[in-house]
Amino acid sequence: MPLDAQLLEILVCPACKADLTLVPLPEATSAMLVARFRDKFRDETPEVSEGLQCSRCARTFPIVSDIPVMLLDEALPPQQ
Repeated sequence: MPLDAQLLEILVCPACKADLTLVPLPEATSAMLVARFRDKFRDETPEVSEGLQCSRCARTFPIVSDIPVMLLDEALPPQQ
């Protein structure tokens, strides 16, 4: 199930309150995030292929099994 457009409109970066954009994640990053979140899912493998990237600070917040993880500690740092 894709992220609801209305939800995307109201979500903002928790660090700087800027707008977020839906972006695809590289396969290596997706695999790393699946491994990181695997213990939080009992009988299924988490799906991670997209994230929400901040337009100002460039942090990317992963979307894990259709749930945006909007915690600063879980955000991916800006790409170099």
